[in-house]
Amino acid sequence: VQLQASGGGLVQPGGSLRLSCAASGFTLGDYAIGWFRQVPGGEREGIVCSRITSGSPSYSNSVRGRFTVSRDNAKNMVYLQMNNLKPEDTAIYYCAATRQRLILSQCRLEGSYDYWGQGTQVTVSS
Repeated sequence: VQLQASGGGLVQPGGSLRLSCAASGFTLGDYAIGWFRQVPGGEREGIVCSRITSGSPSYSNSVRGRFTVSRDNAKNMVYLQMNNLKPEDTAIYYCAATRQRLILSQCRLEGSYDYWGQGTQVTVSS
């Protein structure tokens, strides 16, 4: 079971990036997916989750309205479209997966997830 996040890079404030999370060894459609980010010395922040049992993703206040998660089950991929990026979005971004049927309060908690990708760096700077 592996997850691989990609798509990070350097972008100017106000710009956009799309992160990808590729799964191998399992079917992503059967798993809840979370996106997390972490800055050096900081805690890992859960910013988005897409649960198995609910059609509506959950977003943190810091990204709601700017970030959108989507799935392509045929390709076994999950995407995070990030628009109107801000310098405070600079972090390493991780995707994570679990087969647990999470409730909303668990959905963006780091400890709820069993599998993690390696992270991709996003830097927002002029």
